[in-house]
Amino acid sequence: MKILYFAWLREKLGVAEEEITPPAGVVTVRDLIAHMAARSPAHAEAFAAGKGVRCAVNLDFATPDDPVKPGDEVAFFPPVTGG
Repeated sequence: MKILYFAWLREKLGVAEEEITPPAGVVTVRDLIAHMAARSPAHAEAFAAGKGVRCAVNLDFATPDDPVKPGDEVAFFPPVTGG
């Protein structure tokens, strides 16, 4: 699974992207976020509740209940505002 980070997430984690193999129990975006938060203190802070991190799976906006699977491209980014 290819994970992409944008904006302050990229800066916080020190990488723009990484390849991971999540455990078999990771089947939704919510599961993936929990898995990512457990990877390191920087990940825990980046994915802490209330941070408002958004997600896209294979270029489509995703909700926490949307599925993820091996081979997906998952992007995490802060909320975007227009003006």
